[in-house]
Amino acid sequence: MELKSLVKISEYEWEIPRKGSMRVPGRIFASKKLIEEMDEKVREQVTNVACLPGIVRASIAMPDAHWGYGFPIGGVAAFDPDDDGIISVGGVGYDISCGVRSLRTGLKREEVEPVLEELIDALFHTIPAGVGSEGKIKLSISQLDEVLVGGARWAVANGYGEPEDLEYIEEKGCLPGADPKCVSIEAKKRQHRQVGTLGSGNHYLEVQYVAEIYHREAAEAFGLEVGDVVISIHCGSRALGHQIATDYLKVLAKASKKYGIPIKEKELVCAPIRSPEGEQYYRAMACGVNCALANRQVITHLVREVFAEIIPEARITVIYDVSHNTCKVEKHKVNGRVKELYVHRKGATRAWGPGRPELPARYRHVGQPVIIGGSMGTASYILVGTEEGEEKAFGSACHGAGRTMSRHQALKRWRADQIVAELRKKGIIVRAKSKRGLVEEAPEAYKDVIEVVEVAHRAGLAHKVAKLLPMGCIKG
Repeated sequence: MELKSLVKISEYEWEIPRKGSMRVPGRIFASKKLIEEMDEKVREQVTNVACLPGIVRASIAMPDAHWGYGFPIGGVAAFDPDDDGIISVGGVGYDISCGVRSLRTGLKREEVEPVLEELIDALFHTIPAGVGSEGKIKLSISQLDEVLVGGARWAVANGYGEPEDLEYIEEKGCLPGADPKCVSIEAKKRQHRQVGTLGSGNHYLEVQYVAEIYHREAAEAFGLEVGDVVISIHCGSRALGHQIATDYLKVLAKASKKYGIPIKEKELVCAPIRSPEGEQYYRAMACGVNCALANRQVITHLVREVFAEIIPEARITVIYDVSHNTCKVEKHKVNGRVKELYVHRKGATRAWGPGRPELPARYRHVGQPVIIGGSMGTASYILVGTEEGEEKAFGSACHGAGRTMSRHQALKRWRADQIVAELRKKGIIVRAKSKRGLVEEAPEAYKDVIEVVEVAHRAGLAHKVAKLLPMGCIKG
């Protein structure tokens, strides 16, 4: 992206000035280096989103932003339903509620290392992964409807977890407003054997250890110390979320024309929040969120079963579970007034600061944990949300490293055995269902997560708490 098209606000904040049909300016949080690495398409998409009805304050891009469908991945936009605000599939994405859950194990690195290979193999054989992967849970349509309404609460009620898990999941494990009647039979058929599975692409389960602590107070609240072993699970709503997005792109395309909504490209099809079509999409999207929360809850149960066999003294507890492909109804201060807004975060993580009553009591004095996954073989981070971030970006931060190279380019450049060998030299054990999937997710295909996290920290979106380094990983 060319710097000359932007106005520099600070070292880590840049503005696309309002012009033409833009209702608000664009705002990009990035260093000069990250700006120069971004595709020009990011600037174009941020600008197009800024033209949508009812958008509040700014069209925002995070440090890991890259080209996406309609909105950039790493895009954030809030819409006011009282000002003809819209809801958009492109602002949520296909993998609804793709997110990360991090778990404490109650173990130190030196306790796990002697059995690491056995542990990774057991996790790999227990947790289904890969394209079209299916789990042991087979649900009827009516049972799946219960999942879509209940989310992680359904999983716990059916023996897949512990009641205290729910306190440490956003929305306490269940997003209100879900209506399975708004989800197609095709979407449900595709999902009935996929609860409790990782899927493919950039989804993973990783065994990590805490390498550094930056924020002592927050680390203590989150129960983290140097040397602690942590498990991170990155996955979403699988086939159901993808089918919901596919179905509602058609619905919202008709709605855009019906309501005369000016859109800059067809990928931004949308509907007024308070229209029948907008309300239907929100209810279906909420089902997708609940499906993803249930999915990560069942995987947590499977992790507990594996640890019970190999390291019985482990005590698996949830640090936090937060999504990065959602539209949430949230209260934010706008021009001195608290307003209820529909906040779209696509490839962006909710990052609320301290004091929010929705946060777990244990974390409320420091803020919400923000989990940032790195690329395969690199560091991941736990951050904490800030009040400044709520003012600047509706309480949002980055979600990962962000791609710099297409999957097709990665396939031309690396071999699976080469990647596995290089990671093994670093002491990292990798198991993958697909050689192709492994190569597509080569570490060098992504931005430098250290730079991305540093920008989020210095821009005030979220503050660094802990650095996690990988010990082993399973992928689709």
